[in-house]
Amino acid sequence: MLNNKKLIIFDMDGTLIDSLPSIAYAINLMLKELNKEPISLDRVKDFIGRGSELLIKRTLLNRVDVDGIEINKQEFKNAHSIFLNFYSQNLNAKTTLFSNTKETLQELKNSYKIALVTNKPHQFVNSILENLKIDSYFDYILGATEDIAKKPAPDMLIATCDNFNIEPKNSVMVGDSSNDISAAKAANIDTIAVTYGYSNEDIKALNPTVIVDNLAQIPRLLNG
Repeated sequence: MLNNKKLIIFDMDGTLIDSLPSIAYAINLMLKELNKEPISLDRVKDFIGRGSELLIKRTLLNRVDVDGIEINKQEFKNAHSIFLNFYSQNLNAKTTLFSNTKETLQELKNSYKIALVTNKPHQFVNSILENLKIDSYFDYILGATEDIAKKPAPDMLIATCDNFNIEPKNSVMVGDSSNDISAAKAANIDTIAVTYGYSNEDIKALNPTVIVDNLAQIPRLLNG
């Protein structure tokens, strides 16, 4: 099912790294600066996944579904700036690797091209990877910028395949949420969904190609 793959594309937060504590810490520093009540780790978990802009909008409105809801642009801009400042100062304070991340990347590196595609702002990505000592495993790293639509749009994944001149059918996306699965399906890329990530959705309902409980399962799935 996953034979003949040449490129493995990984999501970052909730898949390779547990960044939730660091993000929540920066969010609550922001809220304190704005004289607002703090929110729980689980609440921040509900809000993350589609980039920092949506995270801040959800936080300010204290709800997940914010589509069509207007928010004061100046308040949002100020809050987003404060969050980015606090997060940049605390990127690595509470961020750790999930089980078997480094070992799995090491094993896959011997046989495949390895890419990282994340909705986290691009300027933060390298520092985190370097601090966790996994930056050397990636042949290509793509974080969120204003130039390309974020997941669940397929654009970032298509750009990654194009970078290697590898067809989507010869690639696989590893992620923890509907953003990853939907983006990959739209790009005609097979998917591996992890069960331990940040998504509150039923992973099975997303119909990924394969579901795993641990990254260590991936190499033998690919070698089938």
